[in-house]
Amino acid sequence: MEISGKQQQLLQKIPGVDRMLEIAGQDIFFEDIPKNVLTDSIRAVLDSLRHMIRSGEEVAESMSGDTSLLHQIKLRVTESMTYNLLPLINASGVVVHTNLGRSRLAEEALENVKRISAAYSNLEFDLRKGVRGIRYSCIEELLCRLTGAEAAMAVNNNAGAVLLCLDTFSRGKEAIVSRGELVEIGGSFRIPDVMAKSGALLKEVGTTNRTHIRDYASAVGENTGLLLKVHMSNYSIVGFTASVSLEKLVALGKQCGIPVMEDLGSGTLIDFSPFGMQREPTVQDSVKAGAGIVTFSGDKLLGGPQAGIIAGKKEFIAALRKNPLTRALRLDKMTLAALESTLRLYRDGKALEHIPTLRMLTRPLAEITRDAEELFRHLNGLGKTGLHTELMNLQSRAGGGALPLQELPSKGVGIKIHGMSVNRLEKGMRENSPPLIGRIENDLLILDMRTVLPEEIRKIVKAVRRMMQR
Repeated sequence: MEISGKQQQLLQKIPGVDRMLEIAGQDIFFEDIPKNVLTDSIRAVLDSLRHMIRSGEEVAESMSGDTSLLHQIKLRVTESMTYNLLPLINASGVVVHTNLGRSRLAEEALENVKRISAAYSNLEFDLRKGVRGIRYSCIEELLCRLTGAEAAMAVNNNAGAVLLCLDTFSRGKEAIVSRGELVEIGGSFRIPDVMAKSGALLKEVGTTNRTHIRDYASAVGENTGLLLKVHMSNYSIVGFTASVSLEKLVALGKQCGIPVMEDLGSGTLIDFSPFGMQREPTVQDSVKAGAGIVTFSGDKLLGGPQAGIIAGKKEFIAALRKNPLTRALRLDKMTLAALESTLRLYRDGKALEHIPTLRMLTRPLAEITRDAEELFRHLNGLGKTGLHTELMNLQSRAGGGALPLQELPSKGVGIKIHGMSVNRLEKGMRENSPPLIGRIENDLLILDMRTVLPEEIRKIVKAVRRMMQR
């Protein structure tokens, strides 16, 4: 594409990289910036300006001046030097927020990760025998004690756990599952797709809303490898329904000599009903019912790091450990350190008090109200006439595909700034340091205090003050 004379003049005024490196070398801002970062930033800014000129955009002559270019380079350098993965404030009211990293780790878990990561460890070394050990040994005894299972292990996530179990017990064989339990969770993860990838042959029984034990019994054949039950943790079927209890499925499995597996999805070791919440089947329930294999997540209702935990009969866990996939899906030392610490809190009776996810899910409304009123008071104390605030009754969610019908009474603050759209306000809060994530309802940015820590309140106030100054 031909360029005009004016465009040519503008292009000629753009300084070279060496010239900008010389100028930057005289600015204290760049003193500790790695040279490769500075050089890349300069090239990016100069290339962007050239592109703007060649594409016919209106470009002022001042944009190619040293001052303007140096400002753009500083912005680019700052962006490059900022970590991509950032801690943020979750004011969405969704406790186990998949997009925001799911569960916060307990302080004990964080300390143990640091302790183990800073040194060599006995990850796969038996200190008593002086020989190679099993990396699951640090968590197996805890898991067995907490769940009642004979044996246990863990892989990188629950999808991996399901894949490993299906590959081990039903590759080339039929896995029988109720049509109503062929779930899809976040990220388009579908049980049928995982079954296909594992080599298992999906055999659906029953209908979407009603499945009976006779459906399973009539489907069992010589090529049946597994009876699979999937907990519908992220949705519910109501009305004219029927489902088969795990106990009945286990009885059928024993009669036919076929393993029974239950995927609990989120999974929980805690009965939440004493806190006014609906009762979810616990891992202990599934083990007690006789399931040979139970899989569940470590970073959802358990409140630990991302992991797929497998608990069950010794013979089945032993078979899983021999599968080559186990190595591909294995946990690293940092995850194991965090998981062990989290499980120890359950063992020691400190889970509800020390694990952030459990603490947020069971927070008394009076406590949340107190924090919401404090935020409301601080925001009104800014003395800005353009700021509109409302103290609001809200409904929080457990999130993470858990407790889909459960609404958690909460309290929060809705805000709006005069002359600024709520979308711009929400975007500005996302771009804050630290970023703040709320939700938009009724033309207000809603800040749900169930998921906000008391020490984060002042950070929210500062973020709102910055937005008022724009």
